[in-house]
Amino acid sequence: MAESKETKGLSELKLGGLPVHLAIAAILLCGLTMYLGVQSSSMTGTLASCFALAVVLNEIGERIPIWNTYIGGGLLLVFFGVALMKYFNILPADTVANVNSFIIGDEINFLEFFIVCLIVGSVLALDRDILLRSFAGYLPAILGGLLVAGFLGIVTGLIFGIRPADSLIKYVLPIMGGGNGAGAVPLSEIYENVTGDAKANYYGFAIIILTIANIFAIIGSALLNTAGNIWPKLTGDKKTLLRKGSNIARDDKKVKVTTDDLFGALFVGLACFCVGRLMSKVVLPEIAGAQIHYFAYMILFVVLLAALGVIPDNIRAAAKKIQSFMSGYMGIIIMVGMGCDFDIADLFTALTPGNVLMALMIVIGAIIGAGAVGYLVGFYPVDSALTAGLCMANRGGNGDLACLGAADRMDLIAYAQLSSRLGGGIVLIIASFIFSFML
Repeated sequence: MAESKETKGLSELKLGGLPVHLAIAAILLCGLTMYLGVQSSSMTGTLASCFALAVVLNEIGERIPIWNTYIGGGLLLVFFGVALMKYFNILPADTVANVNSFIIGDEINFLEFFIVCLIVGSVLALDRDILLRSFAGYLPAILGGLLVAGFLGIVTGLIFGIRPADSLIKYVLPIMGGGNGAGAVPLSEIYENVTGDAKANYYGFAIIILTIANIFAIIGSALLNTAGNIWPKLTGDKKTLLRKGSNIARDDKKVKVTTDDLFGALFVGLACFCVGRLMSKVVLPEIAGAQIHYFAYMILFVVLLAALGVIPDNIRAAAKKIQSFMSGYMGIIIMVGMGCDFDIADLFTALTPGNVLMALMIVIGAIIGAGAVGYLVGFYPVDSALTAGLCMANRGGNGDLACLGAADRMDLIAYAQLSSRLGGGIVLIIASFIFSFML
């Protein structure tokens, strides 16, 4: 009888959603076509390669002691594992190119679709009052993180003989600017316009220091999750920021979701995305000289729809189900793309003691400032430090997903995107004045 139970237990083991023997067969088949160079460069072929890499690395990451509890588990091992495989040329070059084209390429950009699904589901899943109160207090939390990060950056810079103006311009602004495309790139444009110096001279260092800070932000996210596990009063249900509030998902109301509802929820998400594009490209591309990202406008529009109550409960529940599937299962696929896009060589070249300490202190400042101000406005400090602090100090959209994955809080994607987009816009406005008066 004992032998029978053991056999039954083995048959019930699952890997990648499949019985383990079927999963191993699928991994071998997908991996074989990838390494023999016969895998197609289409979306189907690329997904096959992503699944093989993600399922294996995620399973390993979930089983490594200490790493699985304190560092970030499977999601983070997928990210770093793929990045290391790319660095040591373990991954075929064609696979890396195909994954980059599919996940973050201009033509397909599955990451964009992933973020749209997460934003719509996470915002529509919240009760209207909680939603409005959360977003009302979010801007002060962002500013709190920015202020303390700037202060610690200046103090640390003085230790290394760096002028306060240089600490702000070369370190604080790139790190807190909302990432690469929304931060370092436009910052270099502003730098060139104001100073006349080549933007490449600014960007080259900015992206290096941002890369170091991004690593600290990811590690900090995992440590915040650990802090929340040790001291539960510092965090909530990992779905909302507001203390004394509850996350109200529409499927908790026993709303029956049909395939029609799922289709309708996708339609709503795509329509909201189009509103964001129209606002950022046609209606109001800039505010006070800073370009506003379409995700920022999209988030505001979804918040408006949720606040007005015009989306039926069954569609809201469907949006939540889509978001749960994307964050819970497709998140590891996104991490494969993040790893293929990350160049560890850049990190190695920038690891000087001064740069490392400057980046570390600025990231710590973002955690302290956003967490403290967030607590004062009624947020859980762990979740506020993560979204309003670390999601300002990482590499933008990609960094947001890495940080949220490490912290096991993908449901907070809307707040993270506000940090990267609206928060990044605030930094660009501040940078325009700093470049003008401090250089």
